[in-house]
Parts: sequence; structure tokens; C-alpha cells
Amino acid sequence: MKEYLENKTVLSKKIRAIYMWYHKPAIDEELLQSLPNLKVVASSGVGIDHLDLKLLSSYGVKVSNTPFIVSTDTADMGMALLLASSRRLVEGHEMAVSPDTEYFPADWLGVEVSGATLGIVGMGTIGYKVAERAKAFEMKILYHNRNQRKKEEESAVGAVYCKKIDDLLQQSDFVLLAVNLTPQTHKLIGKRELELMKPTATLINISRGLIVDQDALVEALQNKVIKAAALDVTYPEPLPRDHPLLKLKNVIITPHIGSATKTTRWVMMEEMAESIEAGLAGLPVPREVLP
Repeated sequence: MKEYLENKTVLSKKIRAIYMWYHKPAIDEELLQSLPNLKVVASSGVGIDHLDLKLLSSYGVKVSNTPFIVSTDTADMGMALLLASSRRLVEGHEMAVSPDTEYFPADWLGVEVSGATLGIVGMGTIGYKVAERAKAFEMKILYHNRNQRKKEEESAVGAVYCKKIDDLLQQSDFVLLAVNLTPQTHKLIGKRELELMKPTATLINISRGLIVDQDALVEALQNKVIKAAALDVTYPEPLPRDHPLLKLKNVIITPHIGSATKTTRWVMMEEMAESIEAGLAGLPVPREVLP
């Protein structure tokens, strides 16, 4: 992108595809107008909230993403955050390695996972894989989704559908967010929703930072409206170094690494290259995202 900006006159008509990793380069109308021969944009990951699909389509540009390969690793990450938060692993590690630690306190306690109730908001591919993992931990599973899953899918993981998100929030010991960011899900979890949760509950977010009203979350954690939060996503990323979330002991934050394993990232890159090759050859684009 830097090379293009320095050589627009030479390169503008040569560029026919954009390989978009971690939402970069940003694509706006100014960029589209400067690339008259652009045919395809391959975006990494599942989310496409950073792309204006209608705008791209109006310029005749096709869009692809990599939605399926990331689901297993992201579900693993959701369970890792759930377990780490419930058993206070980060705090425990800090205590174990601290030069000031003289003994391990007997009242260092976490909360049980087995038998606890997990509420999954967003029962798509990732959410369902989380449910499969939670079943192995003998958790009770509730879920809220735009559409109810088939009875046999619910039975396979022992999941119970909550038509209203409020019912899920009030009953769950752990609330895990696995929804796409859309205008409808923007700040889906705010002050009202956090106050519906149990004071012993933990919020886990593996979707997008903007699903949660972050200011309301800080307030809820500081005032013990909920017990804890475990976040693989925030807004912005990374957070400013003086952000209050970074100072709270009852928060775990990881650097948006849901899909960050060697195998998955390699396959993501292969799929993106495959989509670009197909788009440039005039063939159907694999995993095309339609406006």
C-alpha cells in the first residue's frame, strides 16, 4: 500500500486485486476511484463489517472472506478464555512468579465450570463449536440467535433456545458473544444488559469489540455488577495504554488471536490467494460475500 501511494500514476491501472489482512488497507470510495481495474478484494477472517459491500459492488468489485477455517480455533479461544477467567489463571501466574510471593494463600479460589450455565449469544458456526466444547465440560447450555437451530442440532449439544436475550442473560454464569457486527448488534451488550446478568457472571467476547458498550462494561466491572470479563476483542485494538480496562484485575484481554494458529493462518492465506486467482480469471469466486 505504501508503494502504491508513492507511485499512484504508474500502479493505479495495474492493480486488479486487494489482499486485505486485518482490515488493511482500508477501502473507501477514493481508493476505488483510483483503481479502475480492481476486480476482487480478498479479506481475511469472518467479519466484513469493515467493508462497504454495496459500494464495492457498485464498482464491479467482488469480495471474499475466509469464514469456515477460523471457526474451530476461535471456538477453542472462547473456551480458553472461559477457563482462564473462571480459574483466575492470569492472576495465579502473576502470584506464582512474583518475587514478593512467600506463600500461596489457601483462599485463592476460582469458580466451577462443570455444571455451570453457559449462555451463547450467536449460535452460528463458531457458537455451535463452543457449545460442543462446553458439553464436554458438562455445562448447561443456553443460546440466543436470530433463528432457532434444528431440534437435532440442539439435542446433540444439549442446548436450550432463548428467544429473548434477557432470559439468557439472567440465567447464565458465563455469557459468550459470538455474533457478527452489524447495525443491529452494535453495542448489543450495554448497561441494561449487564445489569440483567448475575453479579457472579463472566462476560466473554470473541466476536468484535463494538458488540459491547465498553464504557458500560468498565462501570459494571468496577462496581461489581458482574464478576469478570475475558475479551479477545476491544475497540480500538490495541486499547490506549491508560484505558481503565487494562487496570482491572477481573479482566483478561488477549490481542485478537482467535484464529491465530499456524495451520489456520496458512489456510486463510491459501484461500485468499485462491479467491483472487479465481476473480482475475473470471471464474466464480470461492466464499464470495454478496451485498
